[in-house]
Amino acid sequence: MKNFVEELTWRGMIQDSMPGTEAHLMETMRMAYVGIDPTADSLHIGHLVGVMGLKHFQLSGHKPVALVGGATGMIGDPSGKSAERNLLNEETLLHNQNAIKEQLARFLDFDSDAENAAVIVNNYDWMKSFSFLEFIRDVGKHITVNYMMAKDSVKKRLSSESSVGMSFTEFTYQLVQGYDFLHLYRDKQCTLQMGGSDQWGNITTGAELIRRIDGGKGYALTWPLITKADGTKFGKTEGGNIWLDAERTSPYKFYQYWLNTSDIDAEKYIKIFTFLTRSEIEALVLEHREAPHLRALQKRLAEEITTMVHSKEDLENAIKASEILFGKSTSEDLRQLDEKTFLDVFEGVPQTEIAKSEIEAGLDVIGALAEKGGFLKSNGEARRALKENSISVNKEKVKEGYSITVNHLINGKFVLLQRGKKNYFLLRVV
Repeated sequence: MKNFVEELTWRGMIQDSMPGTEAHLMETMRMAYVGIDPTADSLHIGHLVGVMGLKHFQLSGHKPVALVGGATGMIGDPSGKSAERNLLNEETLLHNQNAIKEQLARFLDFDSDAENAAVIVNNYDWMKSFSFLEFIRDVGKHITVNYMMAKDSVKKRLSSESSVGMSFTEFTYQLVQGYDFLHLYRDKQCTLQMGGSDQWGNITTGAELIRRIDGGKGYALTWPLITKADGTKFGKTEGGNIWLDAERTSPYKFYQYWLNTSDIDAEKYIKIFTFLTRSEIEALVLEHREAPHLRALQKRLAEEITTMVHSKEDLENAIKASEILFGKSTSEDLRQLDEKTFLDVFEGVPQTEIAKSEIEAGLDVIGALAEKGGFLKSNGEARRALKENSISVNKEKVKEGYSITVNHLINGKFVLLQRGKKNYFLLRVV
């Protein structure tokens, strides 16, 4: 049996744990669960700490349980929230749960014959037939209002700082989550619940229910909420969340997010978001500190996590796409990009629309650069740039007299103009 707590400790993945947790896990194979909120049909990188925690648990010889919160997702967890969330209908939740299961299967072994193969459960399955009267009689009477009010998640929302207060629905959330722990303790002998540090109050309520109702012992372990050194929110960009679903966040953008991590954060993240060994990470950190400009840590972090979430092929394509902006590449490299990745690579690059008839007739490069395209201010400036050999069309140098035709179209609608190394312009054919 591998020491799970020791492994998570050196990786910086433990915030709090109940006394006796480590010894309990070293005795025999145990079962632990992490709750996953199904409010979207994809996980985002904020979920990854929990997923990595479950994977380390499995690698340590224990049995992980992913609990998809179909019931709790209908209520909304008040922890760390300043307002109540929108409630989802059953059909939407079911769709989201199925999509999340597929993503989890990239990390956890669900299908092998191993004794510690992972399990997915949905708390809607045991909550849907639980009547309100049964719940308040069988669960509610064991936990006092004083106990519930003492939780930070409740106190913050009921404080004078909060203008919205808290509905009864959200107030009962910790009881519903606590009952999940009790149910899994009874049904599967699950003795540990894990989650982010903001879940400590909810997890300990579950352990308290196990103690008060069944006279049993439940354990709790939380990891720190991930932060960034510059104070901005982890897992967010101006465009929103960084998702694991390639349709929501392209592998290129996913790769770039990790590649652009600061040195301080990269040292922390490579322990949390990869399965590299301690000695491998220590060697990488040393290499990075000796030559930080080479960004060895960021590159390895981005490579490991992009391959894990997407695939080796997606990683290679993301690296190729990155080199299009910052390295040597050809028109053939451009043509290999799908439209989404192409637009991600050239996000923010100025563009203009050109009628397809102009391209079909053959658009003179000077017109494309100046009068028709508007990349350069005048035909004269376009001629000077062409004489200086600083103009490229789809990454290939061109001279005066060159014509742009339908053969130049990338994804059937784009032509990339470039002056020098860093000035780009897009013609979008309509």
